[in-house]
Amino acid sequence: MTSRRQRGSTLVVSLIMLTLLTLLALVTLNFGRGSLQVGANAQARAVTQAAAQQVINQVISNRTFAESPNNVLDNSRCPPALAAPANSTCVDVNGDGKTMVVVRLSPAPRCVQVRPIPTSELNLLDSEDLGCTQGMSNQTSGIVGGGGMASLCATTLWEITAVGSDPLTGAQSAPVQGVSMRVSTDSAATFCP
Repeated sequence: MTSRRQRGSTLVVSLIMLTLLTLLALVTLNFGRGSLQVGANAQARAVTQAAAQQVINQVISNRTFAESPNNVLDNSRCPPALAAPANSTCVDVNGDGKTMVVVRLSPAPRCVQVRPIPTSELNLLDSEDLGCTQGMSNQTSGIVGGGGMASLCATTLWEITAVGSDPLTGAQSAPVQGVSMRVSTDSAATFCP
């Protein structure tokens, strides 16, 4: 009779151990799956970050954002299925024509600071600086402090935010970058506070 009880208790202990091992395997599987998802999310976010930074670099190098901040990017490169909003573009991440990240300037580039450049800070041997004096009368010549008069140029500080979105993964990134730029005082008066 004792051996029968031992067989029964061995069976119960074996079933308990098998259940515990199954639970351990399921927990390990779920943990591994979660780790893979975290890695995939980080990679998708890095891709959107790189695409958004690429667009910011293109915007800054073009300088047209200071003339028309609400219409900098052309969304005609985007597939119609993505329905890209105005002032956005699509970046082909892998060069395969399939993996697209929609990048929009939101908000539009904005001037956050303007400082008129005094004529005393200009180097008149530099053609760009000389352009800041064209058409100005030199009536303050020889007057102490007269060189502090504002030129026709101003230094502006712009803030550019690009929001990159991956429509497949839902990943999103929004880097912000500032850029200083010299513009005419007329342009500065139009777009700067």
